[in-house]
Amino acid sequence: MRIDIHSHVIPDRFITALKKTPADFLARLETHGEHAKVIHDQGYVYPLFAEFRDPQAKLESMDRKGIDISVISPAPPMFYYWADIELALRVAGLVNDGVADMVAAHPARLRGMATIPMQHPDAAIAEMERVVREYGFKAVEIGTSIEGAQLSEGRFRPILRRAQELGIFVFAHPYYVGAKAGLEAYYLTNLIGNPLDTTVMVANLMYSGVLDELPDLKICLAHGGGFVPYQIGRLAHGHKVRDETRADSATSPRQLLRRFYFDSLVFEPQALRYLIDLVGSDRVCIGTDAPFDMGDEEPAKAISAIPGITQHEHDDVCCRTALTLLAEGQSGF
Repeated sequence: MRIDIHSHVIPDRFITALKKTPADFLARLETHGEHAKVIHDQGYVYPLFAEFRDPQAKLESMDRKGIDISVISPAPPMFYYWADIELALRVAGLVNDGVADMVAAHPARLRGMATIPMQHPDAAIAEMERVVREYGFKAVEIGTSIEGAQLSEGRFRPILRRAQELGIFVFAHPYYVGAKAGLEAYYLTNLIGNPLDTTVMVANLMYSGVLDELPDLKICLAHGGGFVPYQIGRLAHGHKVRDETRADSATSPRQLLRRFYFDSLVFEPQALRYLIDLVGSDRVCIGTDAPFDMGDEEPAKAISAIPGITQHEHDDVCCRTALTLLAEGQSGF
Protein backbone atom coordinates (compact mmCIF):
# COMPACT_ATOMS: atom_id res chain seq x y z
CA MET A 1 0.00 0.00 0.00
CA ARG A 2 1.18 3.53 -0.82
CA ILE A 3 -0.03 6.57 1.14
CA ASP A 4 0.59 10.10 -0.13
CA ILE A 5 0.86 12.55 2.76
CA HIS A 6 1.22 15.63 0.49
CA SER A 7 -1.64 16.09 -1.99
CA HIS A 8 -3.46 19.39 -2.48
CA VAL A 9 -7.07 20.38 -3.13
CA ILE A 10 -9.15 23.54 -3.57
CA PRO A 11 -12.68 22.40 -2.76
CA ASP A 12 -15.76 23.39 -4.71
CA ARG A 13 -17.28 25.17 -1.70
CA PHE A 14 -14.54 27.77 -1.92
CA ILE A 15 -14.66 28.04 -5.72
CA THR A 16 -18.44 28.52 -5.68
CA ALA A 17 -18.18 31.29 -3.10
CA LEU A 18 -15.31 32.90 -5.05
CA LYS A 19 -17.36 32.96 -8.25
CA LYS A 20 -20.28 34.57 -6.45
CA THR A 21 -18.40 37.38 -4.67
CA PRO A 22 -14.77 37.56 -5.81
CA ALA A 23 -14.19 40.92 -4.12
CA ASP A 24 -14.87 39.31 -0.73
CA PHE A 25 -11.89 36.99 -1.19
CA LEU A 26 -9.51 39.43 -2.90
CA ALA A 27 -9.23 36.89 -5.71
CA ARG A 28 -10.99 36.02 -8.93
CA LEU A 29 -11.54 33.13 -11.31
CA GLU A 30 -10.70 33.63 -14.98
CA THR A 31 -11.86 31.19 -17.63
CA HIS A 32 -10.56 30.91 -21.18
CA GLY A 33 -12.34 28.14 -23.05
CA GLU A 34 -11.92 24.98 -21.03
CA HIS A 35 -9.08 26.40 -18.99
CA ALA A 36 -9.57 28.28 -15.71
CA LYS A 37 -7.12 29.92 -13.37
CA VAL A 38 -7.36 31.58 -9.97
CA ILE A 39 -5.75 34.98 -9.49
CA HIS A 40 -5.19 36.33 -5.98
CA ASP A 41 -4.54 39.98 -5.23
CA GLN A 42 -1.67 38.79 -3.01
CA GLY A 43 0.14 37.54 -6.10
CA TYR A 44 -0.76 33.88 -6.50
CA VAL A 45 -1.82 32.75 -9.99
CA TYR A 46 -2.42 29.09 -10.71
CA PRO A 47 -4.46 26.87 -13.04
CA LEU A 48 -7.55 25.34 -11.50
CA PHE A 49 -6.87 21.73 -12.44
CA ALA A 50 -9.79 19.31 -12.14
CA GLU A 51 -7.81 17.36 -9.55
CA PHE A 52 -7.98 20.31 -7.18
CA ARG A 53 -11.76 20.23 -6.89
CA ASP A 54 -13.08 16.93 -8.30
CA PRO A 55 -12.65 13.86 -6.06
CA GLN A 56 -12.93 11.53 -9.04
CA ALA A 57 -10.14 13.38 -10.84
CA LYS A 58 -8.03 13.09 -7.68
CA LEU A 59 -8.61 9.33 -7.61
CA GLU A 60 -7.73 8.99 -11.28
CA SER A 61 -4.46 10.81 -10.63
CA MET A 62 -3.77 8.57 -7.66
CA ASP A 63 -4.42 5.47 -9.76
CA ARG A 64 -2.06 6.72 -12.44
CA LYS A 65 0.70 7.21 -9.84
CA GLY A 66 0.05 4.01 -7.93
CA ILE A 67 -1.21 5.78 -4.80
CA ASP A 68 -3.78 3.93 -2.69
CA ILE A 69 -4.60 6.64 -0.12
CA SER A 70 -4.06 10.40 -0.17
CA VAL A 71 -4.14 12.78 2.77
CA ILE A 72 -5.60 15.82 1.02
CA SER A 73 -4.59 19.29 2.19
CA PRO A 74 -5.59 22.78 1.06
CA ALA A 75 -3.33 24.42 -1.50
CA PRO A 76 -1.19 27.08 0.25
CA PRO A 77 -3.06 30.04 -1.33
CA MET A 78 -5.96 28.94 0.89
CA PHE A 79 -4.06 29.96 4.04
CA TYR A 80 -5.34 33.57 3.96
CA TYR A 81 -3.05 34.49 6.85
CA TRP A 82 -3.33 38.18 5.96
CA ALA A 83 -7.12 38.29 6.41
CA ASP A 84 -9.18 39.70 9.27
CA ILE A 85 -10.81 37.20 11.59
CA GLU A 86 -14.17 37.17 9.80
CA LEU A 87 -12.75 36.42 6.37
CA ALA A 88 -10.09 34.07 7.73
CA LEU A 89 -12.69 31.94 9.51
CA ARG A 90 -14.99 32.02 6.50
CA VAL A 91 -12.29 30.74 4.17
CA ALA A 92 -11.12 28.08 6.64
CA GLY A 93 -14.69 26.89 7.10
CA LEU A 94 -15.41 26.73 3.38
CA VAL A 95 -12.16 24.94 2.63
CA ASN A 96 -12.29 22.48 5.52
CA ASP A 97 -15.94 21.60 4.95
CA GLY A 98 -15.08 21.12 1.29
CA VAL A 99 -12.19 18.81 2.17
CA ALA A 100 -14.60 16.84 4.35
CA ASP A 101 -17.01 16.59 1.39
CA MET A 102 -14.28 15.06 -0.76
CA VAL A 103 -13.27 12.60 1.96
CA ALA A 104 -16.91 11.60 2.52
CA ALA A 105 -17.24 10.85 -1.20
CA HIS A 106 -14.34 8.36 -1.06
CA PRO A 107 -13.62 7.51 2.59
CA ALA A 108 -11.61 4.41 1.74
CA ARG A 109 -9.05 6.36 -0.25
CA LEU A 110 -8.99 9.91 1.09
CA ARG A 111 -8.12 11.43 4.47
CA GLY A 112 -8.60 15.07 5.38
CA MET A 113 -6.20 17.77 6.53
CA ALA A 114 -7.43 21.19 7.65
CA THR A 115 -6.25 24.77 7.34
CA ILE A 116 -6.59 27.07 10.34
CA PRO A 117 -6.39 30.89 10.64
CA MET A 118 -3.01 31.05 12.37
CA GLN A 119 -2.97 34.85 12.64
CA HIS A 120 -5.93 34.61 15.05
CA PRO A 121 -4.80 31.95 17.57
CA ASP A 122 -8.07 31.56 19.47
CA ALA A 123 -9.98 31.16 16.22
CA ALA A 124 -7.33 28.74 14.93
CA ILE A 125 -7.75 26.54 17.99
CA ALA A 126 -11.53 26.63 17.70
CA GLU A 127 -11.43 25.61 14.03
CA MET A 128 -8.90 22.87 14.76
CA GLU A 129 -11.13 21.47 17.48
CA ARG A 130 -14.15 21.66 15.16
CA VAL A 131 -12.61 19.64 12.32
CA VAL A 132 -11.36 17.00 14.76
CA ARG A 133 -14.75 16.81 16.48
CA GLU A 134 -16.96 16.91 13.38
CA TYR A 135 -14.82 15.16 10.78
CA GLY A 136 -12.18 13.21 12.67
CA PHE A 137 -9.33 14.95 10.85
CA LYS A 138 -5.90 13.79 12.00
CA ALA A 139 -3.83 16.71 10.70
CA VAL A 140 -3.63 20.45 10.14
CA GLU A 141 -1.56 22.16 7.49
CA ILE A 142 0.34 25.23 8.69
CA GLY A 143 2.60 27.56 6.75
CA THR A 144 6.28 27.51 7.66
CA SER A 145 5.78 31.16 8.56
CA ILE A 146 2.69 33.29 9.09
CA GLU A 147 3.04 36.32 6.82
CA GLY A 148 6.70 36.45 7.82
CA ALA A 149 6.19 35.66 11.53
CA GLN A 150 7.97 32.55 12.77
CA LEU A 151 5.98 29.56 14.02
CA SER A 152 8.24 29.52 17.09
CA GLU A 153 6.82 32.83 18.35
CA GLY A 154 5.04 32.63 21.69
CA ARG A 155 1.65 33.65 20.30
CA PHE A 156 1.48 30.45 18.25
CA ARG A 157 2.48 28.15 21.13
CA PRO A 158 -1.13 27.55 22.32
CA ILE A 159 -2.04 26.32 18.82
CA LEU A 160 0.81 23.85 18.72
CA ARG A 161 0.08 22.74 22.28
CA ARG A 162 -3.56 22.08 21.40
CA ALA A 163 -2.51 20.06 18.35
CA GLN A 164 -0.34 17.95 20.65
CA GLU A 165 -3.23 17.47 23.08
CA LEU A 166 -5.58 16.46 20.28
CA GLY A 167 -3.04 13.93 19.00
CA ILE A 168 -3.04 15.31 15.46
CA PHE A 169 0.03 16.09 13.41
CA VAL A 170 1.12 19.35 11.84
CA PHE A 171 2.07 19.37 8.17
CA ALA A 172 4.40 22.35 7.68
CA HIS A 173 4.26 23.73 4.15
CA PRO A 174 6.07 26.83 2.82
CA TYR A 175 4.27 29.45 0.77
CA TYR A 176 5.25 32.59 -1.10
CA VAL A 177 5.30 35.74 1.04
CA GLY A 178 6.70 38.99 -0.36
CA ALA A 179 9.93 39.64 -2.26
CA LYS A 180 13.08 37.66 -1.56
CA ALA A 181 16.29 39.36 -2.63
CA GLY A 182 18.23 37.31 -5.16
CA LEU A 183 15.38 34.89 -5.80
CA GLU A 184 13.31 37.01 -8.18
CA ALA A 185 14.43 35.24 -11.37
CA TYR A 186 14.14 31.66 -12.62
CA TYR A 187 11.31 30.68 -10.23
CA LEU A 188 13.85 30.65 -7.41
CA THR A 189 11.19 31.88 -4.97
CA ASN A 190 9.93 28.29 -5.11
CA LEU A 191 13.00 26.26 -6.08
CA ILE A 192 15.19 27.75 -3.34
CA GLY A 193 12.79 29.91 -1.35
CA ASN A 194 10.42 27.13 -0.31
CA PRO A 195 13.06 24.76 1.12
CA LEU A 196 14.81 27.75 2.68
CA ASP A 197 11.61 28.79 4.48
CA THR A 198 11.27 25.27 5.88
CA THR A 199 14.89 25.36 7.06
CA VAL A 200 14.42 28.69 8.83
CA MET A 201 11.26 27.41 10.55
CA VAL A 202 12.95 24.24 11.78
CA ALA A 203 16.00 26.07 13.12
CA ASN A 204 13.78 28.48 15.05
CA LEU A 205 11.71 25.62 16.48
CA MET A 206 14.88 23.82 17.55
CA TYR A 207 16.66 26.78 19.16
CA SER A 208 13.56 28.36 20.73
CA GLY A 209 12.74 25.44 23.03
CA VAL A 210 9.36 24.74 21.42
CA LEU A 211 10.27 21.10 20.78
CA ASP A 212 11.51 20.71 24.37
CA GLU A 213 8.27 22.17 25.70
CA LEU A 214 6.03 20.05 23.46
CA PRO A 215 7.67 16.61 23.42
CA ASP A 216 4.74 14.81 21.80
CA LEU A 217 4.05 17.29 19.00
CA LYS A 218 4.30 15.61 15.59
CA ILE A 219 5.48 17.79 12.69
CA CYS A 220 5.87 16.57 9.12
CA LEU A 221 8.01 18.67 6.78
CA ALA A 222 7.25 19.10 3.09
CA HIS A 223 9.88 18.75 0.35
CA GLY A 224 12.14 16.44 2.33
CA GLY A 225 12.66 18.98 5.11
CA GLY A 226 14.22 21.64 2.90
CA PHE A 227 17.93 22.08 3.56
CA VAL A 228 17.73 20.87 7.18
CA PRO A 229 18.97 17.28 6.72
CA TYR A 230 22.01 18.40 4.74
CA GLN A 231 22.89 21.21 7.16
CA ILE A 232 22.05 19.55 10.48
CA GLY A 233 25.76 19.27 11.30
CA ARG A 234 26.14 23.02 10.97
CA LEU A 235 23.09 23.66 13.17
CA ALA A 236 24.44 21.26 15.80
CA HIS A 237 27.93 22.74 15.68
CA GLY A 238 26.51 26.23 16.07
CA HIS A 239 24.58 25.06 19.14
CA LYS A 240 27.84 23.79 20.63
CA VAL A 241 29.98 26.87 20.05
CA ARG A 242 27.57 29.84 20.04
CA ASP A 243 25.90 31.11 23.20
CA GLU A 244 23.00 32.59 21.23
CA THR A 245 21.80 29.18 20.09
CA ARG A 246 21.72 27.81 23.66
CA ALA A 247 19.76 30.71 25.17
CA ASP A 248 16.42 28.90 25.04
CA SER A 249 17.25 25.22 24.53
CA ALA A 250 20.00 23.00 25.89
CA THR A 251 19.10 20.21 23.45
CA SER A 252 21.29 19.76 20.39
CA PRO A 253 19.56 20.10 17.01
CA ARG A 254 21.02 16.72 16.14
CA GLN A 255 18.95 15.15 18.93
CA LEU A 256 15.87 17.09 17.85
CA LEU A 257 16.05 16.09 14.20
CA ARG A 258 14.11 12.87 14.73
CA ARG A 259 11.28 14.89 16.25
CA PHE A 260 10.31 15.63 12.65
CA TYR A 261 8.84 13.54 9.88
CA PHE A 262 9.77 14.17 6.25
CA ASP A 263 8.05 13.64 2.93
CA SER A 264 9.96 12.08 0.04
CA LEU A 265 9.74 14.97 -2.41
CA VAL A 266 13.40 15.64 -3.20
CA PHE A 267 13.68 14.31 -6.81
CA GLU A 268 17.01 12.60 -6.16
CA PRO A 269 17.38 8.94 -5.09
CA GLN A 270 20.73 9.58 -3.40
CA ALA A 271 19.20 12.38 -1.34
CA LEU A 272 16.42 10.03 -0.17
CA ARG A 273 19.05 7.42 0.71
CA TYR A 274 20.86 10.00 2.81
CA LEU A 275 17.63 11.15 4.48
CA ILE A 276 16.68 7.60 5.45
CA ASP A 277 20.18 6.91 6.76
CA LEU A 278 20.08 10.14 8.76
CA VAL A 279 16.64 10.03 10.38
CA GLY A 280 15.41 6.48 9.80
CA SER A 281 12.85 5.15 7.35
CA ASP A 282 10.22 5.40 10.09
CA ARG A 283 10.41 9.18 9.71
CA VAL A 284 9.98 9.33 5.91
CA CYS A 285 6.75 9.05 3.92
CA ILE A 286 5.57 9.59 0.36
CA GLY A 287 4.74 13.12 -0.74
CA THR A 288 3.73 14.00 -4.31
CA ASP A 289 2.64 17.67 -4.07
CA ALA A 290 -0.10 16.85 -6.57
CA PRO A 291 -1.31 18.41 -8.78
CA PHE A 292 1.31 21.19 -8.95
CA ASP A 293 4.00 21.03 -11.64
CA MET A 294 6.66 20.76 -8.91
CA GLY A 295 5.10 17.47 -7.86
CA ASP A 296 6.29 13.90 -8.35
CA GLU A 297 4.42 12.09 -11.12
CA GLU A 298 6.15 8.75 -10.41
CA PRO A 299 6.41 8.31 -6.63
CA ALA A 300 6.64 4.51 -6.78
CA LYS A 301 9.57 4.76 -9.15
CA ALA A 302 11.24 7.34 -6.91
CA ILE A 303 11.04 5.03 -3.89
CA SER A 304 12.22 1.98 -5.80
CA ALA A 305 15.21 3.95 -7.12
CA ILE A 306 16.60 4.59 -3.62
CA PRO A 307 20.00 2.86 -3.59
CA GLY A 308 20.03 -0.28 -1.45
CA ILE A 309 16.50 0.19 -0.13
CA THR A 310 15.38 -2.77 1.96
CA GLN A 311 11.88 -4.19 2.11
CA HIS A 312 11.46 -2.82 5.62
CA GLU A 313 12.53 0.68 4.54
CA HIS A 314 10.29 0.46 1.48
CA ASP A 315 7.25 -0.44 3.58
CA ASP A 316 8.00 2.34 6.07
CA VAL A 317 8.21 5.01 3.39
CA CYS A 318 5.26 3.71 1.40
CA CYS A 319 2.80 3.34 4.26
CA ARG A 320 3.94 2.58 7.81
CA THR A 321 5.24 6.09 8.59
CA ALA A 322 2.04 7.65 7.27
CA LEU A 323 -0.05 5.22 9.30
CA THR A 324 1.85 6.29 12.40
CA LEU A 325 1.14 9.95 11.67
CA LEU A 326 -2.53 9.19 11.07
CA ALA A 327 -2.69 6.95 14.14
CA GLU A 328 -4.31 4.23 12.04
CA GLY A 329 -3.52 0.55 11.74
CA GLN A 330 -3.40 -1.36 8.50
CA SER A 331 -6.41 -3.36 9.65
CA GLY A 332 -8.46 -0.20 9.16
CA PHE A 333 -7.98 -0.48 5.41
